[in-house]
Amino acid sequence: MRIRAAVLEGVECPVVVGDLELAPPGAEEVLVRLGASGVCRSDYNAVDGTTGTPFPVVLGHEGAGVVEAVGADVTRVAVGDHVTLSWTPSCGACAECLRDLPQLCSTIWPVMGAGGLMDETSRLSRDGETVYHYCFLSTFAEACVVPERSCVRLPEAVPFDVASLIGCAVTTGVGAVWNTARVRPGDRVAVIGCGGVGLSALMAAVAVGAEPVIAVDATPSKLETARSLGAASGVAWAGSPEDTAEAIREASGGGVDYAIEATGRGEAMLTAVLATRGRGAAVLIGIPRAETVVPLPALTIPRLERRVLGSIYGSARPERDFPRIADVYLSGRLPLERLVSHRLPLAEADRAFALMNAGEALRVVLDPSLDTTNGGTP
Repeated sequence: MRIRAAVLEGVECPVVVGDLELAPPGAEEVLVRLGASGVCRSDYNAVDGTTGTPFPVVLGHEGAGVVEAVGADVTRVAVGDHVTLSWTPSCGACAECLRDLPQLCSTIWPVMGAGGLMDETSRLSRDGETVYHYCFLSTFAEACVVPERSCVRLPEAVPFDVASLIGCAVTTGVGAVWNTARVRPGDRVAVIGCGGVGLSALMAAVAVGAEPVIAVDATPSKLETARSLGAASGVAWAGSPEDTAEAIREASGGGVDYAIEATGRGEAMLTAVLATRGRGAAVLIGIPRAETVVPLPALTIPRLERRVLGSIYGSARPERDFPRIADVYLSGRLPLERLVSHRLPLAEADRAFALMNAGEALRVVLDPSLDTTNGGTP
């Protein structure tokens, strides 16, 4: 079938919408008609060359839509199901999956970089030439073929824009609080970096009854948004990790139990460690550049029993956590719709990246149903 998709031809190239051929789903694969695709900073890593990606490629790894066709042996979903897509279609059989750590699946990580599906081949082409997938999904498109294990059913009451964000940003932030840190009522929490992932973590901390929840960011408007979502106070970046951590300790009454770092910057990671009180933990969820090194005050780690916890994809099991997050959203305790600041057509993927990089957006969602003549919102 022919689809419209946003294609990146190479590093620092514009993202251009064009026609592609999409092959039908193979065994254990699913064709999804996309309703929305979130725009994540990890997508931009392909644009600026931070991560090696085969080109040309259709970006996008936050998607939701309706199952339109299934391949042989598919049992998890059926035609007509509303699904959110996971970029970690764990194998279920490797040592990490058997340890109940599907986010660390040793099978998918090597395969992902090849730009295909689980068999390392692509279902996308243009004039007979291969076009590559991104993170098994390639959601900057009208439709995509994905591994069956990437599909998680959600209630139809969850709108596609919210459902798409559950596929990455929301689960990364919420899962860091609920799964990695296991924050409890009354715990003190700081969230450093109030973009889409950080605000998801903040909402999750508020939902479980953490108190106080402190928001930290360099942008005043993001601190205001954080307060409107339940943060007790906002702390502006004070110019150094030491000074910012001191401001967090003062705002929290002596330090936090959990400092959730959501920027991937080394100075923010150090701030998270310094902001914790005895037995506290810095939970690092931002993805840093490969050369980033964080110098830690070693003496305080054993003396104060400080901990550093890594968290990828919110330590999530998508088939368990996506529906759980959706249920709490539908109950009104996670106002995830507040994360969507802009809705744009596929043709404006470059504008979406510009809004993200300028700090003017919380989360941009691409909607294939919007055409370029009508444009998008806000």
